[in-house]
Amino acid sequence: MILRKILLFLGTVFFICDSTAQMNNMIYIHFAPTFGVRQIDLSDSAFVVNENSKFAIEVLKFYVADFRFLNKGKEVGREKNSYHLVDVSIKSTLEFKISAPLQKEFDQLIFNLGIDSTTNVSGVLGGDLDPTKGMYWTWQSGYINFKLEGTSNLCKTRNNEFQFHLGGYQYPYSSIQEVSLLTKNDKSITIKLDIEKAMNGIDLSKQDHIMSPKSEAVVLSNKFSKAFTIE
Repeated sequence: MILRKILLFLGTVFFICDSTAQMNNMIYIHFAPTFGVRQIDLSDSAFVVNENSKFAIEVLKFYVADFRFLNKGKEVGREKNSYHLVDVSIKSTLEFKISAPLQKEFDQLIFNLGIDSTTNVSGVLGGDLDPTKGMYWTWQSGYINFKLEGTSNLCKTRNNEFQFHLGGYQYPYSSIQEVSLLTKNDKSITIKLDIEKAMNGIDLSKQDHIMSPKSEAVVLSNKFSKAFTIE
């Protein structure tokens, strides 16, 4: 009887310690989409680039996944089997917490911008990967990794619209990108995405639509991946 009580007590202690460790390994991620120094709010998303160029954002959605934490180049923690859809029109998606049991402090954060090939061929999935989220083409083309829509006076399209739906998981049009950022060992990390920086060098008078896997989608995906920073 006494031995049973001791074992029960030890089990409770171990459970509390394990739960506390898991809580301590919760890391809060916040995405802050901007256009230059201005925060993007889709209710007021008109920006003046210069006296000849006006730009408005109507849709901004993207997938991030496979968060890894490194210390001096060595992985010390990873969030496994999870995918996050960031949709600027839904403010609650800009923030989420991830559980990544950490072996030690970290100084670098790596994550994927987009959905990996294995997940793309795994059939219809739920949660943030549910096709009803508007980020899925077909089983053959897979997921849209990054979606940006809006208007610009430079576009020669109807209503001056531009649409960039960037995806593709099969060679040679695999558009998934790895984002690597130096960071402090912090339980709360804010990641900035500067759309102005990403759009720099894109001539909307000549390129205003990407709607399927192709080489241009890979190039543009790479540009967007380089627009993430931690300050």
